[in-house]
Amino acid sequence: MTAPTRPATGEQFEIAAGDTRAVITELAAGLRLFEVAGTALTETYDDDAIAPGAAGVTLAPWPNRIAGGRWTQPLPDGGTKVQQLDITEPSRGNASHGLLRNTGYTPIEHRAESVTLSAGIYPQHGYPFHLTHEVHYAVSDDGSLSVRQRLTNRGTGTAPVALGAHPYLRVGDVPVDELTLRVEATTRVVADPQTLIPTGTEPVAGEHDLRGGVRIGALRTDSAYTGLTAVDGQHRHELRAPDGSGVQLWTGPECTYAHVFITEDTPGLGLAVAIEPMTAPANAFNSGDGLRWLAPGEDLTITWGIRRLTR
Repeated sequence: MTAPTRPATGEQFEIAAGDTRAVITELAAGLRLFEVAGTALTETYDDDAIAPGAAGVTLAPWPNRIAGGRWTQPLPDGGTKVQQLDITEPSRGNASHGLLRNTGYTPIEHRAESVTLSAGIYPQHGYPFHLTHEVHYAVSDDGSLSVRQRLTNRGTGTAPVALGAHPYLRVGDVPVDELTLRVEATTRVVADPQTLIPTGTEPVAGEHDLRGGVRIGALRTDSAYTGLTAVDGQHRHELRAPDGSGVQLWTGPECTYAHVFITEDTPGLGLAVAIEPMTAPANAFNSGDGLRWLAPGEDLTITWGIRRLTR
C-alpha cells in the first residue's frame, strides 16, 4: 500500500466555525486557506508546493528586508558589533522575511475553532538571541479570522525585533484586476527600485493614494504605507468586488505599517494582492523605524485578522 503523501508545508491544521473555515500550515505557521461559505478570501496553493511568494507565512523576528543582511548591534560596554545575517534573497543581496520562513512550528493547542503554534529562534549567524514565536489563529461563525502573534525574548541579551505576516487576499473568483483596493494611509515609504530598501517617505499621491479606493487594473506596486488611520482602535484595509462584496484585513494599533504588494510574477497565483501587517518597514534593524528592543523576558504582541465584507 502506498503511504499518503504529506503536503510540502507539513501538517495541516483545519479550524472551522459555522461556514467559516481556515487551514494553517506547520511550515512557517502560515495561513494556507481562509474561506466563508465556500468563497475563498485568501490565495492558496497545491500540496506539492511551499507558499509561493511567501503566501500566508508569518514573519519573525523581522518582516521584509535587511539591506545586505548587515546591521550594527550596540553592546553593553558602549561599543558596537557588526552582525552579518545569512543572505536569503540572493537576487537583491538581502536577508528577507525573518528567520522562521523555513521552520516547522509545534502545535500547542488545536481546537475545532482555533489553533496555537510555536517555534524557537536560536542564536545564529547575525542574530545572537534566543526567542520564541507563538501564533494563535481563531475563526468565528460571523465570517472572521483573528490572529495573535507573540514574540518573547528567552535569552539574556536585549534583542531587536519586529513582526509581520504575508497574507494574499482575494474575493472568490472575481478577477483581481476588477477589485478596488483601499488603504487608509497618509504616507508611503519610498524604496530603491533595485534593492527595495527604503530611502525615505513621502505623502501619498496619484496612484499611490489608496484612501479613496483604487481599481487595481494595471496597478503594480511593492510599497509600505504608514500614517494609518484607526477606526475603533483598528487599522482597516480592504478589497471590494464590483458588486460591493469584499474582504477586509484589520490590524491592532501595534501594526503601524501595511505593505502592499501587487504582482503577477508569483508562480501559481497569477495576478495577486498581498496586504502585509507589519510593526516596522524594511531595513528597520538599520533605520530604527518601528524597531523594538526586547529585554530578557519581554514580548512583542500583534493582532490582526480578516473579515468577509458583504454588499
